[in-house]
Amino acid sequence: MKKIWAPWRSKFICAGRQKKACIFCRAAISKDHKKNLIVDSSRYSFSMLNLYPYNNGHMMVAPKSHKPGLEQLSPAELTDIMGLLKKTIALLRKTLFPEGFNIGINTGKAAGAGFPGHLHIHVVPRWTGDTNFMPVSSDTKVISESLEALYCRLRKNVKKS
Repeated sequence: MKKIWAPWRSKFICAGRQKKACIFCRAAISKDHKKNLIVDSSRYSFSMLNLYPYNNGHMMVAPKSHKPGLEQLSPAELTDIMGLLKKTIALLRKTLFPEGFNIGINTGKAAGAGFPGHLHIHVVPRWTGDTNFMPVSSDTKVISESLEALYCRLRKNVKKS
């Protein structure tokens, strides 16, 4: 039997047992964008790679302020986050050439939000055939590229735009 090693997932499993600090607030104030996987930012928002991606290129776009839902955003923040969402989709298209996207917002714990107090928008690139027997038969998702390599490719394309 072949094994697929994904030791970075242990951080996610262990983190579930501890009280979680808001990853978005921590990332928003950090100066170390690479460490926090922040790919781009605007006046009120930022985009970052998901540390535990559903698919290669899975990113999140979040406001810099700790607000739980769209209705708490000011008109300027709402316009800003939608502009950065649009820019993030364009960046992923330019870098990874996906055939489509799943874009979603989970607000509140009951809706599946891992950090229900801080709004964030998931952007998941999709390709025909990107789901296969692995998730169904072994509850395993294969991510084809390291976060570090993908971060460098995305940052290179952010600088070009």
